[in-house]
Amino acid sequence: QVQLVESGGGLVQAGASLRLSCAAAGDTFTFSSYYVGWIRQAPGKEREFVAASSPSGITTYYADSMKGRFTIFRDNAKRTVYLQMNSLKPEDTAVYYCAVNLGGGHYLVNSYRHWGQGTQVTVSS
Repeated sequence: QVQLVESGGGLVQAGASLRLSCAAAGDTFTFSSYYVGWIRQAPGKEREFVAASSPSGITTYYADSMKGRFTIFRDNAKRTVYLQMNSLKPEDTAVYYCAVNLGGGHYLVNSYRHWGQGTQVTVSS
């Protein structure tokens, strides 16, 4: 059973930074064997791919709009994946989810399963 819990969201001004965390709940799966991605959903919008990490964390993937601003990294010993978000913009306002990729294109939202409950990020102008 794959269970993920997101945290770290909040209300910030444009240009600020946030670090989101995605923690594996329980010891029922081998966290270090999974690709993990961050996906966001803004009000009235479809879910959008943000970033993903290979099981080891060595290989990462980013949507074009996040390159240079967001960084995904993981600590498998802590069973946690992080998303460091810098230079936040109002258009980054969304609920941010993490999920695992069980086999599919890294940039495709439909590749990800076992979504957490999400954490709200709100960026004011």
